[in-house]
Amino acid sequence: MRQAVDVNVDAMLEDLRTLVEIESPSRDTEALAASAKAVAAVIENRLGGQATLVESEAGPHVHWSAGGDPKILILGHHDTVFPLGTLERRPFMVADGQATGPGVFDMLGGLVQAVHGLATLDDLSGVEILMTADEEVGSRSSRALIEERALACGAVLVVEGAADGGGLKTGRKGCGTFRVSIAGRASHAGLEPAAGVNALIEASHQVLDIVALGRPEVGTTVTPTVASAGTLDNVVPAEATVIVDVRVESADEKERIESAFAALAPHLDEARIAVQGAISRPPMPESASVELFAVARRLLPGLEGRAVGGGSDGNFTAALGVPTLDGLGAVGGGAHADHEFLVIDAMAERANLVAGLVHAVQHA
Repeated sequence: MRQAVDVNVDAMLEDLRTLVEIESPSRDTEALAASAKAVAAVIENRLGGQATLVESEAGPHVHWSAGGDPKILILGHHDTVFPLGTLERRPFMVADGQATGPGVFDMLGGLVQAVHGLATLDDLSGVEILMTADEEVGSRSSRALIEERALACGAVLVVEGAADGGGLKTGRKGCGTFRVSIAGRASHAGLEPAAGVNALIEASHQVLDIVALGRPEVGTTVTPTVASAGTLDNVVPAEATVIVDVRVESADEKERIESAFAALAPHLDEARIAVQGAISRPPMPESASVELFAVARRLLPGLEGRAVGGGSDGNFTAALGVPTLDGLGAVGGGAHADHEFLVIDAMAERANLVAGLVHAVQHA
């Protein structure tokens, strides 16, 4: 088993600062183009070679290969959920043992740690890095590339942020979003309320039907998250929409939920319903991480593994049957929130964990 070596935490923090200070909100292709160039530069400066920017409608994905027969894929993303201007309000800072700023935990810290960990290895043959531009918005433009490189490499390390307490993510729920659109008929709420078809009332019926689809005892959660209806306070609403977040642990539940949404029927005469969406990220079964997690436990005895509700691009690779281990990135918390943070003291250990896993796969 490879021995851990010293990595330069100050150098990691400088690279992290560089990436955080180039804001990279999802869907902002101009910002993501600048971010991709910066990510490529960090990789090239630390590992040599040349990174390729893979253009897409979502922004550039960054792919780097050390050459040789593909053996292991380091997977992550460089887009963040924070809009332009967040940095001005919440700049990158290092204080009290933590780094803070937009994207430090999800997931620029994991990206930097992985690169610095790889830089400690004498041989990188067979190693590839893929940092995508659209993970936070569903990975529609990157999924095919992710799956192609995962199948070619045969093992995937996902450098998303760690679970609470620094644990690895050994399983993930499948997740998706559904949009339920209701069409009714407008009328004057005072003069002719009965002449209308109230889309808000229909939406209320639908929310109750939708919530009833959840089966928390088997890990299925169905959560209406956003709703809208109506135009003026004296008009019977002609339109309404309900957006629903769904999480499932099994393929059977994925099929059941998708069928149930397709079968939603109106309660009010003349109301009409249209449903869009699907469970776009398949579940990541814990079986996909067994072998790699065992290696991680040998490298860091006592390391915990957890199944979590959030999805990542590891869902796609695990669903293909490719061994996948997730949560190898930053130790910290506050993903997608203003209190997002990274624990500095854990950076070197996590960089070495990625390096040790890569070394083990290379020499298996």
